[in-house]
Amino acid sequence: MWLEPNEIKVKMVQYLDENGRLISGEADITDEELVSLYKWMVQVRVFDQRALKLQRQGRIGTYAPMLGQEAAQVGSARALGKQDWIYPSYREVGACFVHGFPMKNFFLYTMGNLRGADTEGANVFPIQIIIAAQCLHAVGGAWAGKYNKENSVSVAYVGDGGTSEGDFHEALNFASVYKLPIIFFVQNNQWAISVPRTKQTASKTIAQKAVAYGMAGIQVDGNDCLAVYTTMKQALERARQGNPVLIEAVTYRQGPHTTADDPTKYRDLQELEQWMAKDPLKRMKAFIVEKGIWSEEFDQAEFTAAEQKVTEAFELALHTPKSKIEEIFEFVYEQKTNQLIEQQQAVAAEEVF
Repeated sequence: MWLEPNEIKVKMVQYLDENGRLISGEADITDEELVSLYKWMVQVRVFDQRALKLQRQGRIGTYAPMLGQEAAQVGSARALGKQDWIYPSYREVGACFVHGFPMKNFFLYTMGNLRGADTEGANVFPIQIIIAAQCLHAVGGAWAGKYNKENSVSVAYVGDGGTSEGDFHEALNFASVYKLPIIFFVQNNQWAISVPRTKQTASKTIAQKAVAYGMAGIQVDGNDCLAVYTTMKQALERARQGNPVLIEAVTYRQGPHTTADDPTKYRDLQELEQWMAKDPLKRMKAFIVEKGIWSEEFDQAEFTAAEQKVTEAFELALHTPKSKIEEIFEFVYEQKTNQLIEQQQAVAAEEVF
């Protein structure tokens, strides 16, 4: 019998509508956690806006904004346990912050300081620039975690464009065959630089790609932090049992791909306006205000506090001593080989800075 694409039905998980009204029963979450989710979304947005300005001022290097994707990143990362691991690409800085990566270190990273690679105890792998390569790294980490009986889950964050890479498909296949504790979290933000999702894949959804690899897949409203958090909690339960999961979080990149990009060249203003009406912060704020656990006064104070945290982190990075070229050798292996030691000594002797 023929398997027809239109026979595959995928229903998106959603708890809050665009106006912040609960449309799908009661979620298993406390008021305290709801407020925490929103506070983190505020912090991530404030950081993102400041980082964009700092890059325009020439004070940090190229930056990949995450405006509009706060719910997907915060909701997914808040669900993780401390033992779990994040394997990010260049746009997951929000998720990394939630999981313990210091804000100061990301600023150092954008300044070209080698100390920016130090996660300081957070279970976050270095940012991966090569598209979808982190999916394979996450598979290796998940396999190691399973072998060592760590009860940890590896989470590979990837964009919709990354699902067109061979590394993504190889990772899913390997993870499913070996029953690894891993989640592939796809942030479908509709654009891979200037290429729309419809040009990336003919699949009606990205979530359904899980079926071909024998794993569970689900599509969630990526602008609904409550839905993302709840879905991620469920996915973690599955993954800890050796059942890999593919999550498609449907969201939208409101800003440029990076600070080297101009989105006005390839997408129209009407599309942007339609998605801005679905803004994740607006939605979550409306929900917690209606519940009576948040107010405009709290909101103003939270944005002010978030600004202060970003300022402090940037100042710390700014006054951190610059890296020396010989320090590069400290970030290759945990224990340097004799050859690396010789190379490091040679570079140091040349006094190259």
